Amino acid sequence: MNHHGDNSMTAVHVSATIPSTTSGPGPGRKPTITRADLVNAALALLGPHRSVSTLSLREIARAAQIAPNSFYRHFRDVDELAVTLIEQAGSSLRSIIGQARHRVTPRRSVVRSSVETFFEQLRADDKLLHLLLREGSAGSDAFKDAVDRQLLFFEEELCVDLIRLAKQAQAPLYRPELVARAITRLVFAIGASAMDLPPERDPELIRELSTMVRMIILGARALSRHGN
Repeated sequence: MNHHGDNSMTAVHVSATIPSTTSGPGPGRKPTITRADLVNAALALLGPHRSVSTLSLREIARAAQIAPNSFYRHFRDVDELAVTLIEQAGSSLRSIIGQARHRVTPRRSVVRSSVETFFEQLRADDKLLHLLLREGSAGSDAFKDAVDRQLLFFEEELCVDLIRLAKQAQAPLYRPELVARAITRLVFAIGASAMDLPPERDPELIRELSTMVRMIILGARALSRHGN
């Protein structure tokens, strides 16, 4: 189900050459630039407490070593670049978490594996994950909408996996789409809070979050058996 947002993701990797002029690119400036270069330049400027909404076009152009006007060959404005960043963040994290859900062992449940992977990304200076968590809670309305779309994609993919796992365990879930929504929103809410907490709290948070997710799943199983 990773086809959502793939058009923008593909576009990020498509190179576009800036035509040369008689005066050349200018000292210290690149003769060619791609959408990916601009996205990476913007991502490098972000920090744990810096929102994408604070980035300026000139700042991004300077980091990418291009003339400010060259920015418009790839994006209408900084907001369009920011949405592309959010889409890239969602796609990247969905892939990582999706792989974690398929690396289950007898000693490591799918819930524990997914939660631990989420926290590993959170502490790995993963600016894409930080971007999703920050813009989803404190960004502009446009950025919050973009984050919400990514969360919906998470929910859809998680729902498919929940149904698959429920069939394997012969333990059907009541309204698996709501189960996926509850789990996704819970994990991202805890993640947004955890960003400002010391890493030493992670083991405790992982245990608590894993337990909360299991409670949601067990409750959905009980509702499926006894009705709502």
